[in-house]
Amino acid sequence: MEIVIKIIQFLLAISILVILHEAGHFVFAKIFRTRVEKFYLFFNPWFSLFKVKRGETEYGIGWLPLGGYVKIAGMIDESLDKEQLKQPPQPWEFRSKPAWQRLFIMLGGVLVNFLLAFVIYISVLYVWGEDYLPAQNAKYGIMADSLALQIGLQNGDHIVAIDNKPVEDFHDIVKIIALEDARTIQVMRDSQMLTISVPDTLVSVLLKKPRFVDVRIPFVVGDFTKNSVAREAGFQKEDSLVAVNGEVTIFFDEFRSAFSRHKGDSVTVTVIRKGSPVDIRLRVPETGLLGIYPVGDLSRFFQIKHLRYGFFAAIPAGIQKGYQTSIDYIRQFKLIFSRKTKGYESLGGFITIGSIFPGQWDWQAFWSMTAFLSIILAIMNILPIPALDGGHVLFLLYEIVTGKKPGDKFLEYAQIVGMSLLLALILYANLNDIIKLFR
Repeated sequence: MEIVIKIIQFLLAISILVILHEAGHFVFAKIFRTRVEKFYLFFNPWFSLFKVKRGETEYGIGWLPLGGYVKIAGMIDESLDKEQLKQPPQPWEFRSKPAWQRLFIMLGGVLVNFLLAFVIYISVLYVWGEDYLPAQNAKYGIMADSLALQIGLQNGDHIVAIDNKPVEDFHDIVKIIALEDARTIQVMRDSQMLTISVPDTLVSVLLKKPRFVDVRIPFVVGDFTKNSVAREAGFQKEDSLVAVNGEVTIFFDEFRSAFSRHKGDSVTVTVIRKGSPVDIRLRVPETGLLGIYPVGDLSRFFQIKHLRYGFFAAIPAGIQKGYQTSIDYIRQFKLIFSRKTKGYESLGGFITIGSIFPGQWDWQAFWSMTAFLSIILAIMNILPIPALDGGHVLFLLYEIVTGKKPGDKFLEYAQIVGMSLLLALILYANLNDIIKLFR
């Protein structure tokens, strides 16, 4: 059911973003009296799921959910309609309009996506506010993944600064290390301040294994997997696990380590149930997994900081959040194309995008993810690659600066090259997703 909910959220978010993006092109085309022949959600090679003609425009839904499009008369686009371009230019065609008008038509989709992201962030902050875990409130320290352990971090360390800059939000730690090329991490361990050096190779590995560190929490049973060994042995929800064979093990990472050491053995697990200790005897599977989901509500263990915004306060805060999200995403490009970090090996396709949505319906999370995807769509579309809006903008800027319009044949070939590059990128990203499923 979780997968179905993720798919529905993904398709709904993409549909909203594509329709509004294409509406940006459509509105500017109408403002400048340019004919729009088609307006489609999703692509429709060979056939459409739905279509209707209203005035001069055909509106429809395609079957291939890779985006959408508006077909503007007299424009070389993904349809590669050469026959129309063989006819004399007409006043209502894109090619007949001044360069500055064509520029606005091409920028319309990107402008709408940026504005939409800002509006969503403003609305989310106004309606729900914002919660985050201050790093200083993570009183049990970190739960270090194998990668974090390799560089010298330990379970229970308190990360207080990165490159001597204090960390405010605990969940920003990985982002700061990756995007700001951090060299050192300052931690408090047993009342002593230590500096951990960040190796040059960390970011490249971090992109493939982004967990790195998580907040350390006591192990309280939240739920069970379908064939849970723990449930069959007598564990109950809200049990607090405190010991294995008499060895005190309060935290999730301690139990994970203990179960790993006792694979195939029979052990006695002590839990606190309704204030009283209860011993449970069970055999640990060879996997070392008991089929328990720990309680994930951090507010049960830590003081979460909640920020509330009035309507007028939410406006600058939402704009700032949208701006910072855009800057952070742009900064990721240096990681993707860097031979040092090899971020291109971590590129994901539709499975990766769909997986960022929660498995349960949560409107706050849905709209936050939609705003983030809107920014991604805007930035990706403005890249100066033929077949993207940014490619058309690049040629229009050249025309405005030089006064010379690129030839139709050149634009046609550029469109073909750009479409080939985009198709290759889509195939590469989705192939990465498939490979990850089998790892």
